[in-house]
Amino acid sequence: MHLTLPKNSNISISPIESFSDNYIWLIERGNDAILIDPGDHKPAVKVLQEKKLNLKAILVTHKHFDHIGGISSLIDSYPSVEIYAPLNNYNFNFKQVKDGDLINLSNIDLSFTVIKTPGHTLDHVVYIDQDHLFCGDTLFACGCGRIFEGTYKQMYESLTKISSLPENIKVYCAHEYTMDNIEFALIEDKANKALLQRKEKLKNLKVTLPTTIKEELETNPFLRARNESVFKKLRIKKDAY
Repeated sequence: MHLTLPKNSNISISPIESFSDNYIWLIERGNDAILIDPGDHKPAVKVLQEKKLNLKAILVTHKHFDHIGGISSLIDSYPSVEIYAPLNNYNFNFKQVKDGDLINLSNIDLSFTVIKTPGHTLDHVVYIDQDHLFCGDTLFACGCGRIFEGTYKQMYESLTKISSLPENIKVYCAHEYTMDNIEFALIEDKANKALLQRKEKLKNLKVTLPTTIKEELETNPFLRARNESVFKKLRIKKDAY
């Protein structure tokens, strides 16, 4: 997969906790901000106001309510905000993004490449630059999203795309599922030293993200599906995919 990945410098990224385990990712550059998947407007507005930030753009990975539910209210508070999303019937105006698009957020001078990743939903996309991947519900730390609309083949292909990305890229998932996912992975991969070390490293942390492509390749069973030892433990024929 050949992609043009833009370079975004002088930004800071932090999570805004929402619902029981969602993260709305906040990107800051100076006094300007971008939100990724704001399912709940209240915690987002609270942080924006506390930091005196101007909300310039919202990036949407997919249509589920816990990712878009706060957008209409955010528009009321920030009427000039630009919204980028895959095609769907939303109750707000947006700029459509498609696989391979390079979107330039001119009002904040940041750019991201769009990758289509169906599986969790058919409309799912992720946003990436040279250093950061905002992956919604396609990839989780040591796990992946549940299949709601797509097929297992589609999800496998989407995860394969992510597996081919540069290993240094930081991964920003939309949910805090890491420790549960590690326990699941250890059922069949209990001898994986990197996985055991990851469990120990994260056991006392409330926020376990971001992760990296490298760490996921070493510990995530859904990115290690073609690893010989994983195949043997799961009794999968290697030509199955």
